Amino acid sequence: MAQRLASRCVHRVCEGLWMSGGTGQRWMTWCAATQQALYADGGFYRRGTGPVDHFRTSVHESPGFAEALLTLARAADLDVVVDLGSGRGELLRTLHALDPTLRLVGVELADRPDDLPDVIGWSSSLPSDLDALVVANEWLDNVPVDIARRAGDDVRLLVVDPTSGAEAPGAPVTGRDLDWLDLWWPLPDGGRAEIGHPRDDAWAATVGSIRRGIAVAADYEHRLAERPFAGSLAGYLAGRQVPPVPDGSCDITSHVALDSCAAAGMRAGATWTVHTTQRQALQALGAGRPKPSYDDARRDPAAYLAALSRASADAELTRRGGLGDFGWLVQGRGAPRPRLLDQLP
Repeated sequence: MAQRLASRCVHRVCEGLWMSGGTGQRWMTWCAATQQALYADGGFYRRGTGPVDHFRTSVHESPGFAEALLTLARAADLDVVVDLGSGRGELLRTLHALDPTLRLVGVELADRPDDLPDVIGWSSSLPSDLDALVVANEWLDNVPVDIARRAGDDVRLLVVDPTSGAEAPGAPVTGRDLDWLDLWWPLPDGGRAEIGHPRDDAWAATVGSIRRGIAVAADYEHRLAERPFAGSLAGYLAGRQVPPVPDGSCDITSHVALDSCAAAGMRAGATWTVHTTQRQALQALGAGRPKPSYDDARRDPAAYLAALSRASADAELTRRGGLGDFGWLVQGRGAPRPRLLDQLP
């Protein structure tokens, strides 16, 4: 839910503003309301100290996440890493500490942190013609999308009052929205879905920005055979789930159809794809340290406790039922698939 790009750097125009006669409510599409709540001046992701105030991602959990990405960059002979939706630069700082020779660039709408090392680049837009590993950790789930609901043969967009989160039926779903639903999220009667083609476009732009390199998306996901009946829209604030009210007070997020994004990446020029879980990906990249032995505790209690803490944090990255269940979409363009990934689907 932190570390984002698309609405930050590959903007989609989210349209749809209605006034409800006599009620005083202001109705907006979910895409427009989310865009405003998260990324407008003073929006949720543009104030305070950033995502770390509200949730911990893999980046915050353990340096093992950055170590795995460094392993992938080295395996592909890449010395540039671009972090899309950089938050306050947490991943970049860890990578710099691990390998000061890396060229690092953060892409983020929020201002450059004052204490970020000078050698780390910072931009509000995605560079082009990259020779790089491009990382999007928990980014696509914050690309604003519209929401549809089916009632019988009637499929309509939902509109929302951004001050309360109240919903109402809006315009019929047509055009590209309907095409995407038919292909990637066929709706049963009573079901609702997040319409994912803005995320496809954002990911395609990411892959298309690469001349030679690899793009990695790590995110909450679902696949075609297991789309959630009621969708996955949620709000988060201060480490807990809250009602998704798009007034700027909380994060607004939903899980990602990474299979659809993968197809978009291939259309944008990717030559190979790995779509797996974070658990499998990190294990292939050598992440995770074993727990220290009790003999270590007798010899050096302080070092033992430090090693135990690190091993526990690394284990959290791959834990079933937790971060290990995240989807990893890895696509290459102009670069061969590293052999480290050969055993992955």
